[in-house]
Amino acid sequence: MTPGPERSQTVEKFAFETDAGVGYRARIGLLVLQTDQTLETDLATLMAIDGVALYHSRLANDAVVTPETLVRMAQEVPRAAELIAPSLGIAAIGYACTSGATIIGEERVAKILAGIHPGVPCTNPLTAAKAALKALGVFRVGLVTPYTPDVTGAMQENLSAAGIDVPVVGSFYEDNDLEVGKITEASILSASIAVGQDPRCDGVFISCTSLRSARVIAEAEAKLSKPVIASNHALAWHLLRLAGVPDQQAGAGLLFARH
Repeated sequence: MTPGPERSQTVEKFAFETDAGVGYRARIGLLVLQTDQTLETDLATLMAIDGVALYHSRLANDAVVTPETLVRMAQEVPRAAELIAPSLGIAAIGYACTSGATIIGEERVAKILAGIHPGVPCTNPLTAAKAALKALGVFRVGLVTPYTPDVTGAMQENLSAAGIDVPVVGSFYEDNDLEVGKITEASILSASIAVGQDPRCDGVFISCTSLRSARVIAEAEAKLSKPVIASNHALAWHLLRLAGVPDQQAGAGLLFARH
């Protein structure tokens, strides 16, 4: 047998200094669906701010999106939230599923998160979208979703109940989240313009964290001359604002430029 290398008899001990770490301005927690292919890439771009750190936890879910599978997801939320250690000192936390927040209920999701991370501001893409639309002064929105009509209809009703009229709606009619993540940016842009050009709406909301919407927002706004928001886009903005980070982001649309 060939002898191994000799070990040093002593290990020199080095002195070191510490600072506040990579999240010296804000540490933000995020619960991401295990089937989501898009969210982390989008938020890495939208939240690329020095001193802001993003900590993800993957949440078990069914790839097929129906009211029934979304309701079942509620039992996985606390399990995922527990994987983001309270000792990290997060300043805000988000549950990243627009349809899940719609069907499970925003208040229920918030209550679950508060039970794991008491005192930490929380949000989700639906709550964030409402806050973003209000900030932009949009109260008649064109809605774009990938969902089947039952889930899309529930979201339309939720927005209407919050005082946001939804006079025009378009959908890709796709219930598989793994397929939704493959819908092209060109398709999303085309759908957004088709909905947004209707004179009955004064803005557009592109719903679903799996849709690759972040890079189409500025172009859609330029073509429509109306504000455009999307699930990941609004969620990133709302999490940053809840965490006390007011920075603007170039190329991220009117929401980040104005508010």
